[in-house]
Amino acid sequence: MMRNSEFLSTSHDPGFLAESLRMPALGARSDTSSTHSGRPSFLNFAILFRSMAPDTPTSKPSARDRRAYFRVNTVLSISIQAETDTTEGEFIEKSVNISGGGISVTVNVAYRPDDVLSITLILPDQLIFRTYAEVLWLDPLPYHAGTYRLHARFVRMTTQNQELLIRHILGFQRSRLENHYSA
Repeated sequence: MMRNSEFLSTSHDPGFLAESLRMPALGARSDTSSTHSGRPSFLNFAILFRSMAPDTPTSKPSARDRRAYFRVNTVLSISIQAETDTTEGEFIEKSVNISGGGISVTVNVAYRPDDVLSITLILPDQLIFRTYAEVLWLDPLPYHAGTYRLHARFVRMTTQNQELLIRHILGFQRSRLENHYSA
């Protein structure tokens, strides 16, 4: 089979391409006795096919979507109060979304963005972990009036404390995976 390798765009739709082919006619022989002209007969036709758009690069995630640390959801005892509040805070067991860079938790106080909070967590083995976090934003929760989802990033955390927190987060993840795959 002879094949013409030129690709021709059809004029009515640039999304389609045509490839012209030249094939011997059905029953035609390659010797010269198959046609009156002394040449074998051929059929010429074009095959239309849709061309696919090239892969376009995906847009880069926004700064809000990029994560520098693995996040995990877990239940911890937590105390949250304004940085300037020197009273002993009350510990409440809550579900938190935490990473080496920040925390997200449900609160009943309408903190403002840029407020700095004092956060104390009780990690496994009753380890008390104190740090500060800057409020990034609050999302009001529709099912309880006066309840918000707080999103904050840790500030003024030493490298040693950050590594300690990350080790515990990896421990939470390992525990979840062990429970999931041992069932």
